[in-house]
Amino acid sequence: MPRPRVRLGDLSVGFVQPLAEALAKLGHDPQPLLLRYGLDARRLAEPGARLSIPRYMHLGHAAIALSAEPALGLHMGRLSRLAQAGLAGVTAAQAPTLGEAARTLLRFEPLYAANYRGRSSFHEDTQGAWLRFYSISPYNSYNHFVVDSMLAGWLAQLGALSARPVQAERLEIEFDTPTYATQYQGLCTGTVHFGGTANQLRLSRATLDLPNLQHCPSTWQHLLQLCEAELAQRTRVRSLGERITHLLGPLLNGGHEPDLEEVARHLQLPTWTLRRKLAEEGTRFRNLLNDTRRDLAETYIRDTELAFGEIAYLLGFASAEAFQRAFKRWTGLTPGEFRRHQRQVG
Repeated sequence: MPRPRVRLGDLSVGFVQPLAEALAKLGHDPQPLLLRYGLDARRLAEPGARLSIPRYMHLGHAAIALSAEPALGLHMGRLSRLAQAGLAGVTAAQAPTLGEAARTLLRFEPLYAANYRGRSSFHEDTQGAWLRFYSISPYNSYNHFVVDSMLAGWLAQLGALSARPVQAERLEIEFDTPTYATQYQGLCTGTVHFGGTANQLRLSRATLDLPNLQHCPSTWQHLLQLCEAELAQRTRVRSLGERITHLLGPLLNGGHEPDLEEVARHLQLPTWTLRRKLAEEGTRFRNLLNDTRRDLAETYIRDTELAFGEIAYLLGFASAEAFQRAFKRWTGLTPGEFRRHQRQVG
C-alpha cells in the first residue's frame, strides 16, 4: 500500500463566499476569477467540498490584485457568517453564550479547515479568553488576507449572535504593520499590536457571557453530537506511523528537528516501545521524518512562493545548505530545478 502524501491542508469552499461578496461590494464581478479557479456554482454547492490552502492563498492574492485592495481580508471578515463554516458553524450558532460559540467553532475546526502545520485554539481564564489562529509563515501578500479574514470574521460572527458589535480587548498579529493598518479600527478597543508572537484576539469575560438570542437547548445538544461523531471519523488514524506523521508537522519549525524521544513524550510512550512498534509496522522514525519533510518540501516549492531558505526554516533544517543537500538526495533535483520543472508542467 502506498504511503499517504502529506499536504499543507484544505478548507471548506464556504470560505469563498465572503471573498466573492467582498469583491462585489468593491465593484468587481467575482465570477470570472472564481471560474478561473474551477469554482463554479455547482462546485460551491457541493456538500463537503474543500479547497487546498495553497490554492486558496493564490485565489486571495488574485482577488487582491483585481481589486487593488490589500485589506481585502478585513472586508471578507466583516461579511463572514457562521454557516460558511458548515456543521461546526451551524452548531456554534446554537450555543447558549458567545463564549461557548467561540469554543465550539475552534474545537470543531477540523470539520471545515485542516492545516497540517497547526490549528486554532481557545484559551479561557477567569478574566476572559484568547482565540488564537495558526497561519503558515513567513508572511507575504499570499497569506496576510487569511489572517485578516479569520480574526475579523470571528468578531463579526459572534456579533451576529448577540445582535450587537463585538470588539476584542486586545488584538495581536504576527506580521509587521501593513500599509492598511488604519483599517483595523473597530476590531479592537485598544491599539492593534503587529509583529506579535501569535495571531490572536482577547475577549473579555463580559463578552464571553453574552447570551445567544438564537439558542435552542435541544437543537444545540443534537448538533454537538453530530459534530463529535464527524470529528471522530475525520481525525481517525489507522497506524502509529500515521499518528507520528500528524505530530511532525507542528513540531518541525525554526531550525528544530524533532527526535524520537520528543515524539515518544507526545505519544506518552517509552522510547523503546515506540521504536519496537514502528519496527512491527515495517518502518523507522527516521524514515517517517524524511518522508514528511520531503512531502512538505515538494508542496512548499510547488504551491507557494516561499524562498528556499524560508522552506528550510519551516522544515526544521539547521541551514538552507542542509535542506538543499537533503532535497537533492531525495529527488535527484535541486529545489530550484524542481520548482522550474513544476512551473513548466503546470
